[in-house]
Order: sequence, then structure tokens, then C-alpha cells
Amino acid sequence: AKKLMELLNVTSYEINIKDACEQHYKDIGHDKSNLDVTFENVQARERTQILMDISNKIGGLVVGTGDLSELALGWCTYNGDQMSMYGVNASIPKTLVRGILESYAQHHNELRETLLDICDTPVSPELLPPNEDGTIKQKTEDKIGSYVIHDFILYYMQRHGFGPRKIFDLYINAKTMHEKKMGVENPVIDKADVLKNMEIFYNRFWTQQFKRSCMPDGVKVGSVSLSPRGDWRMASDACQSIWIYELNELKNIIK
Repeated sequence: AKKLMELLNVTSYEINIKDACEQHYKDIGHDKSNLDVTFENVQARERTQILMDISNKIGGLVVGTGDLSELALGWCTYNGDQMSMYGVNASIPKTLVRGILESYAQHHNELRETLLDICDTPVSPELLPPNEDGTIKQKTEDKIGSYVIHDFILYYMQRHGFGPRKIFDLYINAKTMHEKKMGVENPVIDKADVLKNMEIFYNRFWTQQFKRSCMPDGVKVGSVSLSPRGDWRMASDACQSIWIYELNELKNIIK
């Protein structure tokens, strides 16, 4: 991030949030050695508070860093990185964000190395201490599954209204064709893993609507959007049982 700001001549500030977070842990009686969701979300909300207050100070806007995939899965801290003054990536899925960066890197030599390095870095909220060797401990896809599968489901569910069974068949066919195109003669697709990812998606999508109901304004880029102001209207207490039931039927079929 620092290198990218240097290359783009962006004015940068580094504000350490350690003291503020530790004081807050004391205020609410939370043991900072307990690395639970409270430990994580205190940091995310402190980041947002600082950005909001600086924007007031200088008369600017907090530009949201969240994307369509994070909104779909609710993989964001409510009133933390879920909130901003404008969400530029609100209708851009995670897989496309990486594709945009890779494409941009090919046309800007001075940024290529840094952008490709960013693309090669595992997605992480970075709210837990790193491993002893300094590597990232908290990898998002280890926790919530594959963004490739999630983005595939989101498109065919929201754009075309397809159910789990049809989306499953479409994904298996698409994955098989892709593997053959890459030179694999007899691709073996882990169908159980695909269904596991699909179950994660449907459970998270239905339980995280409340975060989308109060999402900030953002531009609509593609044909899929989850904005509550026109594209996606859904009750926060909606139930995912019908979709999970269909997934369970698929599990029984592939056993």
C-alpha cells in the first residue's frame, strides 16, 4: 500500500490505532488476549472512525474499499469497513477487482510490479496478528470459501434467478470446460467442495442482508447490484431454508 501511494504521488498518513483500541478494550471490559470477533471489530471500527473524522477535518469523502462479493457474503464489519461516504466498488465482484488490477498492470509499467504483488497476496482483513514468520495468518478464503464460486453463484442467482441445482450444474460444466481448455484431459471436479462453498454462500447471503440494507451510495458498473435503492430489496429476516433444502438434496445425489 505504501509503495503504491509513493508511485501515485498520493499524500499519505500513518496513524497507529494500537493505543485507541487498547483503551477501548479496557472501556468495554474486553481481554485483548481474547482474539474473538470483538477483538477484530474494534480495530475495523477504529479505522473507520479515524477516516470519517479526518474527512470532516479536510472536507473530503471516505471512499469505501468494500466490493460486491463482500456485500453479498456480509464479510465486513457492520459500521466498520461496511460503511463509507461512497462505495466505488459496490457492484464490482472480488474476482473482477483482481482482473482489473492485472489488466491495469499490463498497461502501466511503473505500477506493474506493485499491482501484481497485490494480486498475488492472499485476501485478508488483517485483524489478527501474523504468524511468527510474518506471513498472513487470517486468510479470508480459508474461512468463507472460494470467491470464484461465490461470484459465480451471485451472478446466476441475482441476474438470472437460477436456483442451487441449476447453478451447481452450470459451475461443474464451466469448470470442466476450463480445465480441458487448460490441457487437463479428464478433469476431476470436487463436487462435495463445490456444494460446501454453495452452502456457505446461501447461509451468509441470507443472514447478512442487514448490512446491505444500510450500505452507502455507490456507482452501478455491471448488471448485478445489491443496492437496496432499486436493485435488491430483501427483508433482513428472510429465511434461506428452501435453498439449503435443495443443496441437501444435491448432496444426497452425489454421494
